[in-house]
Amino acid sequence: MAFIEFDKVSKIYRTGQVEIAALHEASFEIEKGEICVIVGQSGAGKTTLLNILGGMDTLTSGEVRFGGREIGAFSVKQLSEYRRNEVGFVFQFYNLIGNLTALENVEMAARLKKGSQSPESVLREVGLGDRLSNFPAQLSGGEQQRVAIARALVKNPALLLCDEPTGALDYETGKTILSLLQRSCRERGTTVVIITHNQALCPMADRVIRVKNGKIKSCECNPCPTPIEQIEW
Repeated sequence: MAFIEFDKVSKIYRTGQVEIAALHEASFEIEKGEICVIVGQSGAGKTTLLNILGGMDTLTSGEVRFGGREIGAFSVKQLSEYRRNEVGFVFQFYNLIGNLTALENVEMAARLKKGSQSPESVLREVGLGDRLSNFPAQLSGGEQQRVAIARALVKNPALLLCDEPTGALDYETGKTILSLLQRSCRERGTTVVIITHNQALCPMADRVIRVKNGKIKSCECNPCPTPIEQIEW
């Protein structure tokens, strides 16, 4: 049994008499400890897929299993516990709290789960040991994204979901962030799922899932992932 399984998952949004199929019978598997890149153009269904996996959206039909448990059958309380205990989120635009320091932003996440790591230690691990007391407005885009990653990692999540994590960053900073995610996966055994429209990121992944018009076009394993430092785009 795979760590993550999507089995014929469909998602239909309804507005009045209008129905929009965001996903249509999407099926794939992801193994524990893999980096999975889900790639597709805007509107392909990537974000819907990520939100369903993260317990932030519901599916219309099909099944999603995480560690053998069916997410679609979770109660509201179980979904909340799943998001709090199992999942870390890294968003494109950071979503940091502006009137809290870098350390305080990460501390807030650490309080959500027993057994979380030391917020200060995780910030030092992502290279922000000298920026603990800085507010988001005093940090560069890359530094803010590192705080966001530290906030996700401090809970020791089994699953790290990243929504276009380099979309708002310049090239060099983006490579630094992806290298950090790749290293976190290898050293911690975290399963990392990255959604992107950037085809050039596919070589970094253990598994590449291509999405088009709400359908899974392919799911391929990569036996020899490329270090981020060797990828150009």
